Amino acid sequence: MNNVDKIFAATDNCVDFADKYFEYLTSVLTQINRSEVAKFAEILLDARERGASIYFMGNGGSAATASHFANDIAIGTRSFEKPFRVVSLCDNQAVLTAIGNDNGYENIFYEQLAVLLQEGDVVIGISASGNSENLIRGIDYANENGATTIGLTAFDGGKLRKNAQYSVHIPTVKGEYGPAEDGHMILDHLIGNYLMRVIK
Repeated sequence: MNNVDKIFAATDNCVDFADKYFEYLTSVLTQINRSEVAKFAEILLDARERGASIYFMGNGGSAATASHFANDIAIGTRSFEKPFRVVSLCDNQAVLTAIGNDNGYENIFYEQLAVLLQEGDVVIGISASGNSENLIRGIDYANENGATTIGLTAFDGGKLRKNAQYSVHIPTVKGEYGPAEDGHMILDHLIGNYLMRVIK
């Protein structure tokens, strides 16, 4: 039984569940390695300086987070003269369905990177489990072709944490998708708010 299940079992109304959920989420957030967060920001700032592209990818809720990251960093920073060149590889439905239908869902990120990626770019995979085959193929391709790779992970980190060159890990128990994805979205807003201020 993971911690969210335990919280539910120990409470009998939504107010109490909310109190305990927020309490647990706070404990998770305090355990995130701040040096990992700082390195993440440093890599993004370096990519901006070099004019390199930054690619986000994820599945399900993490796909939505990838899109949110792309918006908040590319547009939210208001850095139009020297932009963060950020793209979510989750957003083109025609491309995703074409690759998925013709060559398999496991290739939806790899094949986009095979077209778009240049040496020196940054590729970021977002996953709670860290074991989605399409993310691993994308990260491995990026590693083999001169990109910097980052995994935003949770649970035990899975293959993504091992294969990516850098990671920011949300320390949650397996199956705790809510707190894991909460942590990734907080990273989005933390990083976005930091970048938009540090570049001014």
